[in-house]
Amino acid sequence: MRNFAATKLTAPSLRRRKALALLGGLLCVPGSVRAQAFPTRPVRIIVPFVAGGSSDVVARAFAPRLSTILGQPVVIENLPGAAGNIAVDVTARAAPDGHTMLLGSPGGVIVNPLLYRQLKTIPLRDLTPVSMVGHLEHAITVTRNFPATTLSGFIEYARANPGRVSYGSAGTGTTTHLAGALFALRAGISLQHVGYRGSAQAMTDLISGTIQAMFDLLPSSISQIRGGLIRTLATTGTARSAQLSDVPTVIEAGLPGFSTTSWHVLMAPAGTPAPIVEALSAAIGQALRDADVISRLLAMGETSTPTTPDATAQFLKSEAVRWTEVIRAGNITLDNS
Repeated sequence: MRNFAATKLTAPSLRRRKALALLGGLLCVPGSVRAQAFPTRPVRIIVPFVAGGSSDVVARAFAPRLSTILGQPVVIENLPGAAGNIAVDVTARAAPDGHTMLLGSPGGVIVNPLLYRQLKTIPLRDLTPVSMVGHLEHAITVTRNFPATTLSGFIEYARANPGRVSYGSAGTGTTTHLAGALFALRAGISLQHVGYRGSAQAMTDLISGTIQAMFDLLPSSISQIRGGLIRTLATTGTARSAQLSDVPTVIEAGLPGFSTTSWHVLMAPAGTPAPIVEALSAAIGQALRDADVISRLLAMGETSTPTTPDATAQFLKSEAVRWTEVIRAGNITLDNS
């Protein structure tokens, strides 16, 4: 007798199959109906940063495979400026037909609405979640001569010297700033934040000893770590990093329940029809499960993590709650907000 239990599909699996079937139908419809199909022209992904940056490289890693699946070119459009707010505005004003998506990250999607007082566009209100793309871990690093050699020792030292341990970031409101603020909140310590215009400047000062710590994204600091220029105390994922398998997670190193990552998400204009959002999500999931795409992303330090639209929305809501708490607790503001 056939074992039906063994072949039973979960709800997410059924939704993905239905969405892919829908996409296949949309790509194959004939005649005049084809004019109403999706996609009927190139699909653009708006990246809020300059070409060659990490977000741009991530988009270009999966765009060719997504183009093959959709049967249309996938064009990357770089729209830097205003901490990502320009790209968000342009995406929100685009036609809600599935041909335009934003490649968002925590700053533009979650943090900016918490720090800028008068934004025209609120991503969680004016954009529709399609799929997560991937997650990146942070590495907690210190100068080579820092008094503590373990994370627990770092916490003890900071408690004994409140406000005297400085950590650098890529700027106020960036994930490298907020990861440190979240860590300080959870560990019950006081750290002095020093904002820079980019991680590179902060890393230079960490190596020289001008600042004492960083909560940098792993891809940005991996070469300095491997070169012995700085010391790594822990990584911030829920499991050890494949790139630093000998380094414990924060949880393993003595702070139970702590994890945080940066991430990339694809979002469409609000009002995009649900069938198109589902079809896009399914196609993106298929692209992000491609072995070559997974390998390309992993080489950048990003773990491919495609999700359904519903799961994406739930994750973004949880991130909003998390960073609202951190920003309020740390009284984090922008002078030009």
